[in-house]
Amino acid sequence: MRLFDTHAHLDQDGFDIDRAEVIARARAAGVERIIAVGTTAASSQTVVELAAQYELLWPAVGIQPNHCALAETGDWERIVRLASGSSVVAIGETGLDRHWNDTPFDVQQDYFDRHLRLSQATGLPFIVHTRESDADVLAMLRDAARRGPLAGVMHSFTGSAEMAAECVSLGLYISFAGMVTFKKSDALRAVAATVPPERLLIETDSPYLSPHPLRGKRNEPAYVVHTAACLAAERGETVEAFAERTSENALRLFGRRKAEGGRRSE
Repeated sequence: MRLFDTHAHLDQDGFDIDRAEVIARARAAGVERIIAVGTTAASSQTVVELAAQYELLWPAVGIQPNHCALAETGDWERIVRLASGSSVVAIGETGLDRHWNDTPFDVQQDYFDRHLRLSQATGLPFIVHTRESDADVLAMLRDAARRGPLAGVMHSFTGSAEMAAECVSLGLYISFAGMVTFKKSDALRAVAATVPPERLLIETDSPYLSPHPLRGKRNEPAYVVHTAACLAAERGETVEAFAERTSENALRLFGRRKAEGGRRSE
């Protein structure tokens, strides 16, 4: 079975003791690619370095909204420089978050706009985090779409079917994480069933959101198979066909720079 984990934070300290084993388990489970997502300038540098060590990893660079207030002078310029590297396949994660109060909302909006503009300037897709901010995110996406085409993904989606449909109409993909497998998530599974098959992605958001039946454990990319199995059943498909199609979708979104000849330094 061919799987693609479109969002994982393998740079985090909790993986330092067994990162190689985690990646080996992912490979054994059929995971062929993992998007290693940066959340700060330093984290983004680390995921680029990890991608040079591990062939499965493709890096995304950005400053997550809850970390924007801690960004230092030169951090954004560092993200821009990293984005020009041949191994980098995406911008983010970025977005908006009203749940936490770590960053003033206008600062979040400023950084979200920077990421969207960098995506449009480089042609790299962006990765959107949203929490209790769906209307605000949509407003900024609509504004960005007036400047030019959008390419990106709504990561760990928990919104409505109407929001998913609008995001798809704007050119985005919709990705589901372990939350969709939870017993209480009937409504979210119903939303997932409405997403066009060519715009559907899956992820772990490791080390967070471990899927059923592994809740309470540290999440890791090998566990994306549980999300695949859950959504395949919801959509009336075999897990093999679902995994193949979502992997092709991920390659179409994230593989543009690779297809154009960008190569990581091994």
